[in-house]
Parts: sequence; structure tokens; C-alpha cells
Amino acid sequence: MRFNNKTIVVTGAASGIGRATALQFAAEGAIVYAADIDEAGLAQTVADSNGKVVVQGCDVTSPQDIKALMDRAAAETGGIDAVFNNAGAGGDRATIDEIEPEGWDRTMDLLLRSVAFGIRYAVPHMKGRAGAAIVNTSSVAAIGPGYSPTAYAVAKAGVLHLTKCAAADLAQYQIRVNAVQPGFINTNIFTRSFDMPPELEEKGKQAIAIMSQSAQPVARGGQPTDIADAVLFLCSEAASFMTGTSLLVDGGLTVGPRHSWDPEAPGVYQALEAIAASAS
Repeated sequence: MRFNNKTIVVTGAASGIGRATALQFAAEGAIVYAADIDEAGLAQTVADSNGKVVVQGCDVTSPQDIKALMDRAAAETGGIDAVFNNAGAGGDRATIDEIEPEGWDRTMDLLLRSVAFGIRYAVPHMKGRAGAAIVNTSSVAAIGPGYSPTAYAVAKAGVLHLTKCAAADLAQYQIRVNAVQPGFINTNIFTRSFDMPPELEEKGKQAIAIMSQSAQPVARGGQPTDIADAVLFLCSEAASFMTGTSLLVDGGLTVGPRHSWDPEAPGVYQALEAIAASAS
């Protein structure tokens, strides 16, 4: 019960990583304010919880919605102890030579500006709270190209730098700010990015799970609870000496090209060895 009677705000709590994290916080004694635009999903989060979950409709592209969420949580409980700025989606899939301004701005509003204002409107209610912590969802896509569409990757890289800047700004109030970088996690973010109908979403998630088992050193698909574990750690007293940094939770996806961890995969040195062996 690391978070007994603590007030925690989680955005994007209707499904996936957000839901898993909200449920885990509630199971450890927190009063969780679960926010999303998906009312049915929020109702399911409440139904799945064995703790206290309060739901609030919130479109994180609206700063007014974010402020209302933070103000309500503080008014009803006396303050906010931790915030998980998690809400998001895949964003515009167009390449940089084809993307339109509207698609770029929509992606940045959803994935980057929402985090900035999640911090902005939570902080007045976090000052003076012992152990206050903020965690932002970035991504392996922030490390380099190839993991996601361009706009998504740029926004998630921005989240990493925002996390560092916010950690510096808020140190005077003893508020820690960190990020988590998920790899391929088996949620509906991928299937919804491709506008899959609901009847195909489960097949899409199964395909992602199968693919991810062979795409990384840890030979299993990532689960929302893997990220929830990391978020709760970053918000806990065990991470009290951590701020301005990020946890990669990716099954080793970013450790290097496949041949760096898979002896069956050909790499440059293996190819040279084969040539040398054939010549001798």
C-alpha cells in the first residue's frame, strides 16, 4: 500500500497503459482520478478496480479540460500527490514530405502540449506535498526513426526534453519529474492508428504480440502492467533520488540491431567471418 490515501491523476485511463496504471495505483490505496474521452472505457476501469477510482471526462487537447481535472482532484481531496500524463494516440501517420499543418498540430497538441499543460495545471496543487511526483509517457520512438511515424516520434522526443526542463523548474518545490519510454506494448494504440474496426482490433493485437516476441531480446510481448510497474516505481519513495530522467521499458528493443543479441541473425562481422572462412 505504497500510495495509501494519496491523490493520483491518470490521463488516458480508459484503456491500455493508463487503465493498468490507474488500477494498480488504486490497488495500492490511492484515490485515483481517471481521465479520458472514452466514457465506456472509464466505466470499465471503475468496474475492474478493487480500490477507489473517480472518473472525469477530459480531452487533453483542451487545456481547459486539463485544468478542470486537476482543480477537481485537488478540491475534493486537498491536493495532488502524483500525476501520470499518459493520454495519447498514434497521431498523423504521414511522412515529413506529405504531412499537412493540421495533422502536425493535432499530433503535437495530443502528445506534447497536453503533457506541458498537465504539468502546468497540476503543479499549483502539488507544492508542499511530500514525495510529489510527475511521470510523462514518452516512447522508444524518441530515440530515433523507425519505431513510429515522424510526428509521433518528434512529439515523444519533445516529451523527454520537457521532462528534463520541468524537473529543473520544479526542483525548488521538491516535485520530481520523470518519464517512461514504452516499447511495443500490446494495447490498442497501434490498431486504432490504422482505424481498424473493433472486430479486427483483437487480431491486430495478436499480430503485434507475435511480432514483438521475435523483435527484441525479451521473448514475449510487452503488457500494460509492465509500464504500470515502472510508473508506480517512479512515483514511489524508492525513486526519491530520481528526477529529470527516463526509464526505458522495451524488452531490450533498443539495445541494438538484431545481430547484436540474436546469434541466428546475420551482421557485418558474421558476414566477414563467413567470407574469411570460405577463403581458407
